Parts: sequence; structure tokens; C-alpha cells
Amino acid sequence: MESVLGVSGNQVFLYPASDLAVVVSEHNPQETLNQKSGVDHARVIADCFQHSTVLPFRFGTVFNDDEALRKSIRSNQRQFLGNIEKVRGKTEMHLKIFVDDCCCKEVDRHQTTETVGREYLTNLRENAARARERQTRGRAVSFQMHRLFMPLDEDVTCRVTENGKMVLDVAHLIETKYVERYLNKFATTSAMMKECQMQLSGPWPPYHFVHRLTRSSSHAPAHAPAAAVAAATPVLQPAMA
Repeated sequence: MESVLGVSGNQVFLYPASDLAVVVSEHNPQETLNQKSGVDHARVIADCFQHSTVLPFRFGTVFNDDEALRKSIRSNQRQFLGNIEKVRGKTEMHLKIFVDDCCCKEVDRHQTTETVGREYLTNLRENAARARERQTRGRAVSFQMHRLFMPLDEDVTCRVTENGKMVLDVAHLIETKYVERYLNKFATTSAMMKECQMQLSGPWPPYHFVHRLTRSSSHAPAHAPAAAVAAATPVLQPAMA
């Protein structure tokens, strides 16, 4: 890990903890964590991901001293090792799908007093109907993505932008050996679904699915972990690099 630098350019090193090795760097509590710090943290995780199974810790997890780090790993060791096995040999692919809104622009909810009454209630019902229609369409697109890509697991969020487009953020957990097949499926799917604009990124460490499995621990600053590795090969990832 000599060539890898973590948050604020600090040296990253392996910290043995029972059957795990935690990738950490020193952190000055006087330093404010910012967007660049998050990028540095993600870069360390990505580098570890090239060599081993990684359980990323949430960015910002910091331990006060060596003993606090050791105690946290020891108390959660069984859970960490179990989670490593669950994501071993797996990767995350991320889809962003833009769908033209099937509904007209919602009526402004901030009505003047002149519109209070029957017209106001009508507008509320119409907006509620539009929201249900969007929800139905979002579920339909999500189901179609699941049926086409057949992931091991998925995480889906949906939102509507100001310009009226519906955006689905879809994280798929797949086996690493099937990444090329997934890429081919994306090429055919994006060409087939003319009504949607699709973007793909990955493969990534399984961020979404690790955070489902682990509870984030937050401690006072000192050591900023960046990844923990199971003795043989797995890597677990505490918070900062």
C-alpha cells in the first residue's frame, strides 16, 4: 500500500485486527472533511477492490486511537467475516435511467386565496393521481430492468427533476465474472428502450449492499480507516483513507 495515499494525502497502511486487516490512514481532527476527502476515500477503496473483497465503511468513520479501532473490529468480527463471504466475488453495477414524465406539470400547490375551495381540492386530487401514475411507471421500469439484467440483489431509488424527467438510480449486485455479459446486455437494452435515456457505470465495490449489511460506527477522530481486509484476501473498509 506504499504507493496509495488517503485523505489529505496521508500514507495508507494495513492495520492487522484479528482475522481482518484494516486499511487506515492518520487523520488530524482539526482538518475538515470535504468533497475531495470523499474522492480520496473512494480511490483507496477502488484500489483495494482490484486486489481483494472489500467491505467499504461509510466515509467519515474515524477512530480515536488504536484500541478503539481494535475493539470495534473485535466486537463485530463475526458479522464482518460473514458479510465478506456474502459479497466475495461480487461487484456493483450502477444504472441511471431518465424517463420523460408521463404526467403534465403539477399545479402549483401555493394557491392564492381565490383558488381555495372546489378548484383547490380538484388540483390536489389531480396532483395525487399524477404522483400515483409516476410511481406506477417507475415500478414498471424497475421491474423491467430486473427482468432483463437478473441481478443477485438490487437497490432502486426514484425522483422527479425540475424539468419533468423521472430519474431511476439502480444499483445491481452481480458476480464479477459476469461483468462482460452485463455490459453486453446494457448495450442491447439501451438500444431497445428508445423512450429512456440510460447511463451505466461500474464495476464498483458493492457500496449499496455492504451498507445494508453493516452498521456504521462513528467515533472521535484519530485513525481514519479506509478498508479492512480478511486475513487471507478479503478487504473490509472502515471510513477514511
